[in-house]
Amino acid sequence: MAAKLSVIFYIVLCLEVGIVLTLLPWYSPFGLSDWGDNFFLLYAAQKTGLQGLQHAVASGWIRGAVTGLGLLNLGIAAWEITHFRQTVSALEGAPSKPPSPPSPSNNAAQPAKADYLPDYERRNDAG
Repeated sequence: MAAKLSVIFYIVLCLEVGIVLTLLPWYSPFGLSDWGDNFFLLYAAQKTGLQGLQHAVASGWIRGAVTGLGLLNLGIAAWEITHFRQTVSALEGAPSKPPSPPSPSNNAAQPAKADYLPDYERRNDAG
């Protein structure tokens, strides 16, 4: 039960972070100031002496990078939703069932089996 709740909370966290990072650089909801006109950003720029920091963060390149991180979080959430049972079983310690290999048909060619010997133990086929 704890594993299921952990995965559900992780999915919710990824969704929330993804939505915020995707939308916040482009919109100013709830009366928040613009992305590049932020009090904390202005304060950090003044304290560090980097006056160009505010212009760099306000640029479209940084906004796009932050949006990309948001989309990555949304992708992780979608992957976790589709592989929910596999993640829960991995957290519980139960081995997940690997897909079974296809059964050989009548006289189908079988791939050669590797001998898994290190290079120094391989026999010399040339001589």
